[in-house]
Amino acid sequence: MNPESFTRRRLLQGGLAGSLFLPVPWAWVWAQSEGAMKLLRAPKQALVIGNSAYRSVAVLRNPGNDSAAMAEVLRATGFEVMLVQDADHARMRAAMEAYAKALEAKKSVGLFYFAGHGFQLDWRNYLVPVDAKVESVQDVSAQCVDVATLLDGIRQAANPMNVIVLDACRDNPFEGQVRAAQKGLSQMDAPTRTLLAYA
Repeated sequence: MNPESFTRRRLLQGGLAGSLFLPVPWAWVWAQSEGAMKLLRAPKQALVIGNSAYRSVAVLRNPGNDSAAMAEVLRATGFEVMLVQDADHARMRAAMEAYAKALEAKKSVGLFYFAGHGFQLDWRNYLVPVDAKVESVQDVSAQCVDVATLLDGIRQAANPMNVIVLDACRDNPFEGQVRAAQKGLSQMDAPTRTLLAYA
């Protein structure tokens, strides 16, 4: 493992997932709120996607290791984790649908983590499956996954709390075919009781 990957892995292991969801040492703070204690006792569900092996755009080194490290930390903090790596369009959509249904059925605390290519077009954010081949603007909605799809599923689930982490590259991987007004992802209105974090 190269030094950069090791550093990112240690950051994930000691960062967001652990500080938000470990009952100790934070339980004594949260104990002052009955609602917070209910969150601590609630079931926890996570979907972690790491896309590295892209077929038509630049291959990425880190998402495989980052997603595996995140899944490891979340399992250690009591999450039921679905880890999906190098997912094509159909698999990404199916995983998101299954995740939203699980949140709704169990009323779980949810965490969604994506590492891979992502970009914005006309103020909509898209996550890129490994099989995406975008040759024009018209291909984007068919070949990539609109983050709004995930947000709609979370709104429908009406579960008590969500964290969404979009650890996406800031560069548009389809720069030659699709021109975006800005780099990175656009700001979005998160559903109620949802924390949305960008890389």
